[in-house]
Amino acid sequence: MLRALNQPEELAVTKLVDRFGLDDMLTREPDDSFMASLLYYFGVLTLGGKNTFGKQILSIPNLVIRKLYVECIAEMLIGNYDNKRAALRLTEQFYSTGELQPLCDFITATYSQVFDNRDYRWSNELTVKTAVMIVLFNDDFYMMESETPLSHHYADLSLIIRPDMRQYQLLDHLIEFKYLSLKALGLKAEMVKPISLEELKNHPLVQEQITQAQVQLQPYQHSLMEKYGPQLRLHTHVVVALGFERLISELLNLT
Repeated sequence: MLRALNQPEELAVTKLVDRFGLDDMLTREPDDSFMASLLYYFGVLTLGGKNTFGKQILSIPNLVIRKLYVECIAEMLIGNYDNKRAALRLTEQFYSTGELQPLCDFITATYSQVFDNRDYRWSNELTVKTAVMIVLFNDDFYMMESETPLSHHYADLSLIIRPDMRQYQLLDHLIEFKYLSLKALGLKAEMVKPISLEELKNHPLVQEQITQAQVQLQPYQHSLMEKYGPQLRLHTHVVVALGFERLISELLNLT
């Protein structure tokens, strides 16, 4: 599901699996081909041509199914009613003020109950971006796009207000994600949590990632402003993930 949601990273299989007996479901190792084929036969993935290696690309067929994916993953990750209410309050706060750090703190507190140390081998900025995207998803307010094509590159995540929603107190947002492993930081999980936000932001490696994001986001911002004109109320952000333990957000003042 996570790979299908994040384009242009394609979900491709060499061959569609066509056996889903009880024994297969219970004992087979759930590899990409098996799970993707199962979703295809359920109708929640569709054929999307062949890639350069001749593999079959599978993609989400429409916006209705995309929303279903998001809601399904959100149910797994956010779970109970109190968490859902908290997530809604924090996302609405972000939509209207651009204040992202409280939502980042909520995500790390909530998802730490789901992920464990074994998940670190699969973790990267794509994992973190998907986690944030799931919480922020709102197709009533926004045209939300992952890997937005801008300036001959791809911006990580954009939230552009729908034309019929511009009369409300909403902001447009552009977010770039960066990932630092705890190993790169020379820290262990239990050491990261007590460190203050300000101290983490001033860490040389975190500052390096923020600076890198500023350089990347400058042309993306210009492209969006040229496309949408003066109606755009764009706020540009970087989110630096420190493993799964902390998410550091910074609102960038780009010109």
